[in-house]
Order: sequence, then structure tokens, then C-alpha cells
Amino acid sequence: MSVNVKEEEPVLAPNCDVVENTELEVVNGDEGSKLEDYGTCVDVITERVNQLEQKIVEVEQFYSTKDGAGQTNTSKSNSGGKKVAISQPSKCSSAGKEKARGKHVSSPELMRQFATIFRQIAQQKWAWPFLQPVDVKGLGLDDYHKVIEKPMDLGTIRTKMEGSEYSNVREIYADVRLVFKNAMRYNEEKDDVYVMAESLLEKFEEKWLTIMPRLVEEEKKQAEEEAQDRASRQLAVEAAQAEKARDLSNELYEIDQELEKLREVVVQKCRKLSTQEKKGLSAALGRLSPEDLSKALKMVSEGNPQFPAGAPEVELDIDLQTDVTLWRLKVFVQEALKAANKSSGGTNAQNNNNGGEMNKTTAKRRRAIFDAIKKVKRAKKA
Repeated sequence: MSVNVKEEEPVLAPNCDVVENTELEVVNGDEGSKLEDYGTCVDVITERVNQLEQKIVEVEQFYSTKDGAGQTNTSKSNSGGKKVAISQPSKCSSAGKEKARGKHVSSPELMRQFATIFRQIAQQKWAWPFLQPVDVKGLGLDDYHKVIEKPMDLGTIRTKMEGSEYSNVREIYADVRLVFKNAMRYNEEKDDVYVMAESLLEKFEEKWLTIMPRLVEEEKKQAEEEAQDRASRQLAVEAAQAEKARDLSNELYEIDQELEKLREVVVQKCRKLSTQEKKGLSAALGRLSPEDLSKALKMVSEGNPQFPAGAPEVELDIDLQTDVTLWRLKVFVQEALKAANKSSGGTNAQNNNNGGEMNKTTAKRRRAIFDAIKKVKRAKKA
């Protein structure tokens, strides 16, 4: 990239260096306290930015894990490894919790219909062996619990129904079948208990089919309602996150405006660059590395959007730049050249160390030669 810097007369001496005396110089008298005030403003803004950063992480985390509505998604953020809660579950009743888990909750009418079926089965003449838990000890059934993993009886089912421990009829249906299946598993087909259990199970299945259409209809309707509820909750959460994102955008814009005003105030308090300093800045720009020069031209384009910072060849008129741009360039050039000088200084120091070691070796050799010559002279005299 080629940069032509236009500068005004008079021309400085060739050795003018912008690195010296580049601090922002303030013209007013009592500026120490004012500088402290500026520092306080910067600290306050920094604290606000840190808080906003955390909120931004939460919003980003929400949109990166937006695959489940109404769920609490916690994961580690990029800063500090803190867990971020995306949404909180709402408190609800036991029935509501069953729905939240995707479990069907039967209507009271359907529960009453099933209770009628249950009473009809329990009142059968062959139902008496199944009304109470199996008396394992009294009947001497030592292997009963080895064969039957989950004992069940109609009396236990009635107690659970009266205590509202069942939330849907499918749960009761499964336990009633378990009563008769256990009896058929433990006993042989020729046993009376086996025959009684098989007969009652057949009658129970027939009566169960009478309420199946209503059950299927309820489950389908509830599934649709649950899907709609999930969609509504997801929309509400997304709307809240979108509102948060808008608020963050507005706050960031306000902070940017505050920083701009603060920078303008600081620059107004600083003196203008002298002609000599502008000449020195022009000369220093030519000593920047290509990478640093691109950064400097970008600063110019920020103050002047019309400036073609990315063009292959640009012409920079120092006198047309604002005080803000000039001071930014001056401080940036100072830091860039200091870093470059420090890097080259380390290389030179290494070379100097290598040269010093070579000089020491040469001096030792010279002393050895002189000592040898002296010995020869003393030998001749002898």
C-alpha cells in the first residue's frame, strides 16, 4: 500500500521523531481532579459493559439452545464458566405436572366409567381370591416373591383409587391386568385360581374396550392442547429474549454515545497539535509496518467515512483531519513504534552479546600469542 502524506510548511529537520512527548497535554490549570473524573466515568462505563456482556451471553445461550420450549437450559458461558438459566419452570398442580411430563390425565367422567367397570369385576363370584394381598406366609408360598416381581390385588387398587393416586385410567388398567397375570403365572393351568383369573381377565378386557374410544379421543385432544401450550410458552420466552436483545442494543448504543462524548470532551481539553508535531506524525506514519499502517488508515476512515482506507494508493492530508483523529493517530503511532523499537532492540542486544563473546575469545588468543613471544625472547637471551 502506498500512502502520500500532505503536510504544511515549514519542513522539520530530518531527525524529528514523533515518539517523543506524545502524551495528551491539557491546557487548563486544575486538571488533575478532572482527569480523575474522566477515569471514574470510564470505570463506570466499564462496569456497565461487563454487566451487559453477561446479559448478552444469556441471550446468545438461549438462541443456541432453542430446541425445547418451556425447559430450563443451563450451560456454561464463555466467560467465567458460569451457568446461565434460560427459563424457569412454572409451579403447577400434580395434574399439571403430569401434563408437563407428557402424561395423559383422564377426565373425571372417564375415571367414573372405569370405576364402574372395576366394581363389576370385583363383585364377580370368582373375584374373592384377588380382593386381598396373597398370604404368602400363611399359605407357605416360600417361592412366591421369587416368581412374582410386583404383587398386586384388587383391594390395593381400590385403596389407591379412593386416594386419587392414579392420574389416568391406563395406570389402573395395567394394575388390574397385573393381578390376574400374576395369578396365572404362579399357578398351573389346571389350578382353580388360574382358571378364575383367566375368566375374570377376559371379562375385564371386554369391558375395557367399551371405554377405549373415549380414552383415545381424550388423549388426542390433550396432546393437541399440550402442543399448543408448548408453542405458546416458547413464543412467550422468545418474545422476552427478543425484548432483552433490543434493550441490550439500546444500552450499547447509549454507552457508545457516552464514550464518544467523553472522547470529545477530553480532546477539547487537550491542546491542538502544532505544525511541528503534525510534520513529525507524517514522518512517523511512513515508518510503520504495513499492518500498523492499515490500522492507522482505518482510524482515519472512522473519523472521515469518505477516506478510501482500503485503496492501493491513498493520499492523506494531515491538516484536514480532526483533532480527535490526530490525537488517536499520534498515540497509536507512538505505541506502534515503541513496540517495533523494543522488538528490534532485543535482536540487537542478542547480536551484541554474540559479538562480545567473540571479542573476549579474540582477546584471549592475543594474550596467549603475546605470552608465547615473550617466552621465545627469554629463551634467546638465555
